[in-house]
Amino acid sequence: MAFLDMHQVSYTYPGWPPVVHRVDWDIAQGEFHCLVGRSGCGKTTLLKLAAGLLRPDEGTVTLQGVPVRKPGPQLGFVFQSPTLLEWLRVLDNVLLPIAIQRKPMPEEVSRAARLLEVMGLCAYREHYPRQLSGGQQSRVAIARALILEPAILLMDEPFAALDAITREELQDDLLAMCRLRKTTVFFVTHDITEAVYLADRVAVMDGGRICKDISVDLPEPRGGELRYGPRFNEICARLRHAMNGACA
Repeated sequence: MAFLDMHQVSYTYPGWPPVVHRVDWDIAQGEFHCLVGRSGCGKTTLLKLAAGLLRPDEGTVTLQGVPVRKPGPQLGFVFQSPTLLEWLRVLDNVLLPIAIQRKPMPEEVSRAARLLEVMGLCAYREHYPRQLSGGQQSRVAIARALILEPAILLMDEPFAALDAITREELQDDLLAMCRLRKTTVFFVTHDITEAVYLADRVAVMDGGRICKDISVDLPEPRGGELRYGPRFNEICARLRHAMNGACA
């Protein structure tokens, strides 16, 4: 049984053609999957269906065999913007998913502090978001998404607004964190090189359908020099070819 299983999933916004059309896609436990495609192809809608933020018109979405009907603690979500609360300290922003339900326990505060340490933000726990760089804010958002130790992490182009060097540093941090915690990840991006660097598998979406699914057989752990190797560039070229319509 797949960890996350999307079977014949379709979704249409009122008055529009189908945005997602009969998609079959599955993710094994502990794997990192990326979804790429041009703007408007339906990839963010598919992510929202996986998160339970939208309900499919047709088909099923299951997580560990259980239908996903709404967001819950089994799902961690990182948006395009960090969406931190400006009036809360960094530590309190990480603890927010717990604090909206009840007062965090001491062990949960310790868990938040450990997440910040792993993300290189131990010295910033008492700071406010306005005192952080864009990359630091993104690290806080990732820590917040992981505080409840979700079964799967869903990410919607979280590094799109960052400069190239910061983006690459965050990719390395995210990979290290997810490998350490064996976190399953569904990551949406329009950046082909980002997808290939991060993923175990990359799917290409076009016109609401998955038109290509490529296994990324690159060595682990991954490092910056990998981005300039022939195998990396070969996989990038295959994805570019698919996005240019070759898989239609």
